[in-house]
Amino acid sequence: MKDFEQQLSYYADITNKELENIFCSSSLPQKSVLDAMRYSLLSGGKRLRAALVLSFCDAMGGDLRKALPYACALEMVHAYSLIHDDLPCMDDDDLRRGKPSCHIKFGEAIALLAGDGLLTMAFETVSSNSLLNSQKNLQSVMILSRAAGVYGMIGGQVMDMENENKKVDITTINKTNLLKTGALIKAACELGVLSSDKDYSLVIDNVRKYAEMIGTAFQIKDDILDFIGSEEILGKPVGSDENNEKTTYVSVLGLEKAEQEAINMANHAKKALHDSNIKSDFLVQLADFVVYRQK
Repeated sequence: MKDFEQQLSYYADITNKELENIFCSSSLPQKSVLDAMRYSLLSGGKRLRAALVLSFCDAMGGDLRKALPYACALEMVHAYSLIHDDLPCMDDDDLRRGKPSCHIKFGEAIALLAGDGLLTMAFETVSSNSLLNSQKNLQSVMILSRAAGVYGMIGGQVMDMENENKKVDITTINKTNLLKTGALIKAACELGVLSSDKDYSLVIDNVRKYAEMIGTAFQIKDDILDFIGSEEILGKPVGSDENNEKTTYVSVLGLEKAEQEAINMANHAKKALHDSNIKSDFLVQLADFVVYRQK
């Protein structure tokens, strides 16, 4: 996996540099909220969603410079969701990526506004991509807004909360996580294809299947790590799902079956990629990475 890790690091590096450029000003009157946005956005992380944007663009022969604004926007939305997830009214977590959560560092009000600021900045970023035409930028806004909204991530978060203290079946868990986690991952894959010069319509169905399988595998692994992972390695509290009485893949399937299901999802993802006729060792290896990662 050495080549994969090097490529993932490369995608993360160019994304981080572009994010630094976007948030380079620190002398504005609203400095406090900008500092909180930078703190959460630039505090590390795998940049998996950005990597999906860039790798799909790469695999389809596109120019990464065109895809980079879309990659940055996905990371902004992801960072916003983590800030809000950590708030006392949600998961009430004090630690994120080994550092104090945004609301612990800056207070709840600024953290709330920092999340709002990142979400709105994401749409400014995709809509003003000067390297792609206005039609593609409009389509990118539609993809991102649906993925982040009530028919995507927010809808999944609501379902996740409503599943608490209940016995729900695996079908309900799958539907919840396809929105809560999978929607942004699917958007990342779609935006990567959109940013290339190839015909979007010819591959998008299989790309979406790949994304759904990756998203499900990623969430299963998250549930497993919350159950058996190390807080020191993860950089965030473990056991919060159990403490909040959340129904997870582990609580429904058991640890061993959950691990096998994650492997099954990764294999389905690889098949969908093969069926799309998109050639990318990185995207194949990413399917295994989401299953075997330790954080």
